[in-house]
Amino acid sequence: MKKFGLLLVGGIAGIILLTHVGPLVGLAVSLVILYYAFKRFMRADSTFKKILWASIGVIALLASASNVPAILGIAAAWVLFLVYKNWNGQKEDRTDKNDPFANFEREWAQLKK
Repeated sequence: MKKFGLLLVGGIAGIILLTHVGPLVGLAVSLVILYYAFKRFMRADSTFKKILWASIGVIALLASASNVPAILGIAAAWVLFLVYKNWNGQKEDRTDKNDPFANFEREWAQLKK
């Protein structure tokens, strides 16, 4: 039953991700343009170039803000990642073998015997 639930959630997340590919691409392109405009703005010497790169940056920022549905696509990709990670049900063991407290518990149990 757990696998069926994971399959259902993963299928829904996959459909949502596929429907939001366009806004994801638009967001990526506008963020790259915004980054490039910011870098060029910081290196510009003249006032005209600063105004030019600032206006390009504002336009790219507005284009990024218009791609708000891409956030749903990012969330769907995260859900797909979590479904993929939990599909086999294997959990990571984060105990350290050299942990002094774990060694103390093991040695204390041996002393009690």
